[in-house]
Amino acid sequence: MGKLFALVPAPIIPHSERLMLTDNRLGEATLSPSIHPTAIIHPQAQLHATVQVGAFSVIGEKVTIGANTVIGPHVVVEGPTEIGTGNRIFPGAVIGCEPQDLKYKGGESWVKIGNNNQIREYVTINRATEEGAVTRIGDRNLLMAYAHVAHNCVIENEVIIANSVALAGHIHIESQARISGVLGVHQFVHIGRLAMVGGMSRIERDVPPFTIVEGNPSRVRSLNLIGLQRSGMSAEDLSALKQAFRLIYRSETPYQQALEELGRSAAHPYVQHFQKFLQESSYGQGRRGPIPGKK
Repeated sequence: MGKLFALVPAPIIPHSERLMLTDNRLGEATLSPSIHPTAIIHPQAQLHATVQVGAFSVIGEKVTIGANTVIGPHVVVEGPTEIGTGNRIFPGAVIGCEPQDLKYKGGESWVKIGNNNQIREYVTINRATEEGAVTRIGDRNLLMAYAHVAHNCVIENEVIIANSVALAGHIHIESQARISGVLGVHQFVHIGRLAMVGGMSRIERDVPPFTIVEGNPSRVRSLNLIGLQRSGMSAEDLSALKQAFRLIYRSETPYQQALEELGRSAAHPYVQHFQKFLQESSYGQGRRGPIPGKK
């Protein structure tokens, strides 16, 4: 939708106090020009004065939306939900509804979304299951059309999730990961930083950081070299990760012994992250274990 008004700094105030403006010529109350007249907004919703809301959208109680966020037409945002600044939410998205979880008992749980995200058409983001718990999305993420983010998920920063990806509950995706389209991710899975998941894969275990994973059953195929280079990693960074990857996935060293060796020798921060992720995935409580390599 086009620009409907000048974007100027203004405080977040209850919608009931900013909804109606007075037309000096007619003496009649009219809707704020940033809000389409067919939108339905709860009087207690907290919208920054620069928020735009499109036609037929519904904003519920206990919703807070920050500056310069654009809500497209036919969007539903239920609460408790906090949405930061500069986000774009496209038509048909549904955010903050109750989790699709039979364990949910009606407690007050949250969706919290950071800044400068793009949430495309018909994305669904559910609140957490337990009272006080949060489904959390960070900053500068792109969630493409028809993606589903279930209860208690955590998506860090600069993640791209392609069309028709279904995330089950309690999934954690680290920053700068790339999830290709038309795939499902099992509950409690962790996906590591700068990992690349191939389209139509079955992801039932943890995806190690910096790697490419694809297939059904899925396997670690290689380092995500193109993604690592594009992220600005130096030649020294890449060399250190290549050595670590070869030790874990290409050498004849038994897995546990290779992890211990990597832990003793890992001075490089990326290698430390790689080793820690695999260690916690393999032996940490509540983790599903890492997706294996080709061998």
